[in-house]
Amino acid sequence: MSSAEQNRRKNQLSPRREPVQARARERARQILDTTGQLLERVGLNDLTTILIAKELGVSVGSVYHYFPNKHAILYAMGEQWLASLTERLDELAASDLERLSLREFLDDLLTRWVSVYREQRGLLPLVQAMWGVPELHELDKRHDELVISHLVDMFRRLGFTCPPNESNRLARATLETCHAMLLVVVNQAEVRAARTREDLLNMLMVLLEAHRNDETPSGLDDVEAP
Repeated sequence: MSSAEQNRRKNQLSPRREPVQARARERARQILDTTGQLLERVGLNDLTTILIAKELGVSVGSVYHYFPNKHAILYAMGEQWLASLTERLDELAASDLERLSLREFLDDLLTRWVSVYREQRGLLPLVQAMWGVPELHELDKRHDELVISHLVDMFRRLGFTCPPNESNRLARATLETCHAMLLVVVNQAEVRAARTREDLLNMLMVLLEAHRNDETPSGLDDVEAP
């Protein structure tokens, strides 16, 4: 993509202005919260700025005062979600990981991870938009890079001795497995969600324990590089 095209897309997704006054910040937050609620009710395809404005009880022009289009609102929601995820991962990284067993680490990781998923309204359609809408692909890429880089570093601190390429592969597998399963967990009732979370923890233990010290995995040259 050319730099001109990148700048054009950035302008299309940028808020009209950064809210400074408390009232303006509150209105921007209301737009994001309302969009999340509508995503849960009507889905991505039927979501429009007209519907968002109607739900808020304001004119469409009032919504456009903050965001130029629907994708800009979704982009802001995605950035908000990534910021929360970054905060939780940074908190975990700041803890004394070296003293944790692998199971203790994974249990803490899942607790923090699922809290971010539960906070974000309309998460499933938002994730689908990040993957399926070209304007939002950058968010999907940033999400993967964020999680994988944190996991690779935390695996190292936990004493994994596998080569960097293998550690990257394990981080990618952990990401994809957790992402898919946690989207299920947050939509389940309490008891069922707890059982699914425990299943996920056990799956990760089997995956990671088997390879954490695999210093010469077969087919290493074919493993995706970090």
